[in-house]
Amino acid sequence: MAEYARVVTFDADDVALEALLNEINSAGGPPPGVPATRITVLADRSAGKVLVAVRFGSEEDLRKGAEAFEAMSPPDAGSMRRVSVDSYEVVLERQTP
Repeated sequence: MAEYARVVTFDADDVALEALLNEINSAGGPPPGVPATRITVLADRSAGKVLVAVRFGSEEDLRKGAEAFEAMSPPDAGSMRRVSVDSYEVVLERQTP
């Protein structure tokens, strides 16, 4: 069964990144209305870039999650600006031995 990912790129300073991580870690699960199966946060601190990839089990779940995320605001702390939003079908995932 195919999975889907919503990948969002932000310009963010360290304060905003830490606030985002604290918000995600303290939630104990996805926000209401976001039927996500996994979240990955990647950061290039020196460049001030953050990439958030959220996985969904279906295209319908991706659509529902995207609607919920669009209604959210970034953390109040620091400086964070959304640069891009893309959606992908996950066509391969393999863990190396």
